[in-house]
Amino acid sequence: MRIVIVGGGVLGTMHAWHAVRRGHDVVHLEREAEARGASVRNFGLVWVSGRSGGPELATALRARQLWEEIGAEVPGVGFRGNGSLTLVRTKAEWLVAEAAAAAPDAAERGWRLLDAEQVRAVNPALRGDFLGGLHCTLDGAVESRVALPALRAALAPTGRYTWLPGREVRAAGTGSVRDDTGEVHGADAVVLATGAALGGLVKELAGPVPVRRVWLQMAQTAPLGEPLATSVADADSFRYYPAYDTESLRTEQPQPPVAAEHGMQLLMVQRLDGGLTIGDTHAYAEPFPFDEVEAPYDHLVEVASALLGRPLPRIERRWNGVYAQCLDPAAVAYRREVAPGVHLVTGPGGRGMTCSPAIAEQTAEELSW
Repeated sequence: MRIVIVGGGVLGTMHAWHAVRRGHDVVHLEREAEARGASVRNFGLVWVSGRSGGPELATALRARQLWEEIGAEVPGVGFRGNGSLTLVRTKAEWLVAEAAAAAPDAAERGWRLLDAEQVRAVNPALRGDFLGGLHCTLDGAVESRVALPALRAALAPTGRYTWLPGREVRAAGTGSVRDDTGEVHGADAVVLATGAALGGLVKELAGPVPVRRVWLQMAQTAPLGEPLATSVADADSFRYYPAYDTESLRTEQPQPPVAAEHGMQLLMVQRLDGGLTIGDTHAYAEPFPFDEVEAPYDHLVEVASALLGRPLPRIERRWNGVYAQCLDPAAVAYRREVAPGVHLVTGPGGRGMTCSPAIAEQTAEELSW
């Protein structure tokens, strides 16, 4: 088959990966010179631990396996199975972690509850004040800023992969795609993996879709000066991920005002250069702000420093981003045939980097590639 994929982010790139691996010819179009959306503006986390039970967890577990296989084949993606620690500092937070560790699927998720001494044995860089942490041995990370070029470089020698950046698609239908240079690309199948870009051609073909856009702020610090052995989260992540029962936390321990206003959790992962990516916030009401505000960064620095037990290295870069989130809680992504042979795949939300290898594999299987 000849497959045309529109969108150079991680979801589009993973569709290209699976298509080429199945022996098909792929033309991969991206409107920018390089992907610049949510696929590179994220933590690079492969986050299994907090996923809701059922299809979401199954998809994340399969994706974790695929990331490990891809990482072994393409070292440039920077995959490491470093695990994560969600640290708890109060009794209410401890009870949430304790219940999670006792859940029937705790072993499947790689969960175990550690006291403070055990946390420091797993991750000696954490020298702050906390009661313990929920350890997830299955969580991992990749280098989101370099993973996509590394994957494309691995596909190029096959002779079945053509990367065409700087091409905006103007028309897609049965058997062909036309880009803004006027070139027409023949296609047996077309995948629109356009992320949060839901206007233009996507709107023309699909109309309104049950997908919302989410805006967030993040930052990266100077090198920590020592290894951060695991990714780290604070207990506000319990409020954000669906795997946890947080009713008591919501009633007994309201979030600090800044964290509540900006829908915050602390996630922290060390890059291969030693710096720390920290975040994040969530905003759902459009139009989104065009400026970043300092109060969330102040909160992140305060919490991260408290868990590390020393000042966080200075922030060197700040950014914001927008991702697409499917509104159906039972769906991991929104997948729909919007014209004969043209499939829109979008809306994985904050699961995009984690789940994209498995989402793309599901597309390939559903379409009998």
